[in-house]
Amino acid sequence: MSDSETPLPKLALDEAALDQLFHTARTHNAWLDKEVPDALLRELVGILKMGPTSANTLPARFVFVKSKEAKEKLKPHLSKGNQEKTMQAPVCAIIAHDLEFYERLPEQFPHTDAKSWFEGKPEKIKETAFRNGTLQGAYLIIGARALGLDCGPMSGFDADGVDEAFFAGTPYKANFLCNIGYGDDSELMPRSPRPDFDDIAKIV
Repeated sequence: MSDSETPLPKLALDEAALDQLFHTARTHNAWLDKEVPDALLRELVGILKMGPTSANTLPARFVFVKSKEAKEKLKPHLSKGNQEKTMQAPVCAIIAHDLEFYERLPEQFPHTDAKSWFEGKPEKIKETAFRNGTLQGAYLIIGARALGLDCGPMSGFDADGVDEAFFAGTPYKANFLCNIGYGDDSELMPRSPRPDFDDIAKIV
């Protein structure tokens, strides 16, 4: 490789970018009355799908609940504490995973027979789908923040009810929900404490 072809070293993000993604980013429970365009959600999926998953399994599946009709279908499956804020949010993303993700591996991981690693192995399928689908849900949050959106990820819902309402007849299983939009900063509570490095990590 010639000097002209030597790749430039990657640069660390500046503090403003790190603030937007992590340091000052917050989980929002109140939302401004501002629409999230469909084109922005498409851009978000285009970003998050580039995040790594084992053997490029990419098992996550997303439903962006925007319409009044779809929100009313979701509402009875939410815990009481999550209903009002989800109805207010411009979008609620259902992050699910496909238990038949391995059917796409000949296309997504073509250099080896990865499909055979999973066929007939339900526990391995479930574990792989859940782990990597959860990763992709995290990529959704970071990607949304990078696009200037705010997020409110949450549990507090009846997964079986959501599966029946939105994924009946499919191998998809809901994992968690994430409200998306433009958060109302005036309704934020003080940030909860975070542990120090030595409390949660070590270098060996």
